[in-house]
Amino acid sequence: MCGIVGYLGPQPAAPLLMEGLRRLEYRGYDSAGLCVLNGGLHTVKRSGKLSSLEQALAEGMPEGTVGIAHTRWATHGPPNETNAHPHLSRDGDIALIHNGIIENANALRTVLGREGFEFVSDTDTEVVVHLIDHLWAEGMKLEEAVAAALGEVEGAYGIAVISSRDPDKIVVARNGSPLLLGIGEGGEFMAGSDAAAVVGVTRNVVYLNDGDYAVFDRQGYRIFHRDEGSVDHAVHEVHWDMEAIEKGGYEHFMFKEIMEQPTSLRDVARGRLLSEEGDARLGGVTLSDRELAQVERIIILGCGTSWHSALIGEYLLEDLARIPVDVEYASEFRYRNPVIEKNTLVIAISQSGETADTLAALREAKQRGATTMGIVNVVGSTIARETDFGVYLHVGPEIGVASTKAFTSQIVALTLFALYMGRRRNLSVLEGRRIVQALEELPAQVERILTLDEQIQEIAREYAEASNFLYLGRGYQFPVALEGALKLKEVSYIHAEGYPAAEMKHGPIALIDEQMPVVFLAPRDPVYGKVVSNIEEVRARGGRVIAVVSDEAPELDGKVDHLLRIPQSVPYLLPVLTSIPLQLLAYHVAVLRGCDVDQPRNLAKSVTVE
Repeated sequence: MCGIVGYLGPQPAAPLLMEGLRRLEYRGYDSAGLCVLNGGLHTVKRSGKLSSLEQALAEGMPEGTVGIAHTRWATHGPPNETNAHPHLSRDGDIALIHNGIIENANALRTVLGREGFEFVSDTDTEVVVHLIDHLWAEGMKLEEAVAAALGEVEGAYGIAVISSRDPDKIVVARNGSPLLLGIGEGGEFMAGSDAAAVVGVTRNVVYLNDGDYAVFDRQGYRIFHRDEGSVDHAVHEVHWDMEAIEKGGYEHFMFKEIMEQPTSLRDVARGRLLSEEGDARLGGVTLSDRELAQVERIIILGCGTSWHSALIGEYLLEDLARIPVDVEYASEFRYRNPVIEKNTLVIAISQSGETADTLAALREAKQRGATTMGIVNVVGSTIARETDFGVYLHVGPEIGVASTKAFTSQIVALTLFALYMGRRRNLSVLEGRRIVQALEELPAQVERILTLDEQIQEIAREYAEASNFLYLGRGYQFPVALEGALKLKEVSYIHAEGYPAAEMKHGPIALIDEQMPVVFLAPRDPVYGKVVSNIEEVRARGGRVIAVVSDEAPELDGKVDHLLRIPQSVPYLLPVLTSIPLQLLAYHVAVLRGCDVDQPRNLAKSVTVE
């Protein structure tokens, strides 16, 4: 959600804060603001995109070498300048920025109101800055006042605070909302919601845990835990470079990341394929073969796109490893009374590794005795640190809000794990070799699919004004239908639904007429003939058919409105190949409709609040 940046060092703070905000704008773009400490606190806030704040600062940057900045995704109150962060104390000598939700904000607001504090915003954040002010006793340091206030707060937060009462200092704290420290040289420090905010200054980062708070000052940095006192955390190096978070000549991050998929798929499989053995090498899987053999059930947790990859993972693990698998919406899992039997493995999938619902569901599963595994992209993320073992995607930053390269890489990571589990159970070496060969061929096949871009642009022109889309697939292609519909909804704001193709007859067929584009996933797989029959049913009712098919599909030549031909692969990997044309279709339709592709309305890249 919201993006947090803090800077303390020898350089002017405001330009570095703005640079950090530009790299975090995908986290929130309803409003933005910054505050620089120079004698007093100098604050500038604007509603709307970050460009509004940039225009305001064009008349002159606030001077000073200590500051905090924020880009907001609204939770409490509309996205206007009053609700934008930073929020100030009543005397204007404390400034605070916040990501998360303060659950007892209304109760605290009532208590503080009785003490004479007046509130000017609709936000829960303003409660915290007034609470710090209220509890700051004579002789206290800033970090002591912040710690006292956070002792009264319930909910999730990542915060950064500065004050003219205790200058040349930044205090940050985390509970349920990601926050890291950037440790530079020569007394230069940064804080950020993720590493993108700090890599312009340093590649060395420290990840805070829930309950941690930290202090930057001219003497260095110190980390404390609310229950344990002073603590030490390892310093990690960020290995991706600045080019990874730039557009690199592309108009949008989404298109760049679609086009990067041959590389990202090579990266997720690099060093993990054992051709002769027909097996996978997964160094992050720390369980022994005996322990893996004892796994009797798997539960996969995810939200949104990660839930769709989880569904594909269900098919993979049941087919290749013969283990029963349940896929759960993480947001629902912890509000049920889930059954976690002995020898249950719970897999949490999240690109960011910080998704609030997935993290909470993971903790619930751990509390009930499950062994846990993470499939994440962001090294050092909370899910990566809290699971028993896991697999990193290693595909670099994904900036576009609509996930593309992370989705296909999640499928490959799940295939690798299913292969790994299968070879330790009953999967033959010959079938293992066939899968490994298909994984080796996959990046080149994706490169070939990307050459369909112009053809897909033409299809997008024909249907860009459609009001509804239907996406249909069977077997492994059903989750792809769900994901294709989600992509179109996310970036173009066209209503779209994904269904199992056979379920069309149980309701959705009533919607089909000559105005309804229907996207079929029809590669040559074990249910291909059944899908061809479903296509005929749509054609009989006048529906417009866009079919994603294998190279050879003579049964459909001249029988559908548009054919998108993809290379053939094993059924387990066809979802990677069929999903990419749908990503391109969603992208081009959205561009033609004038939508903000990288920052779709109401959405945020990493959902770190419930």
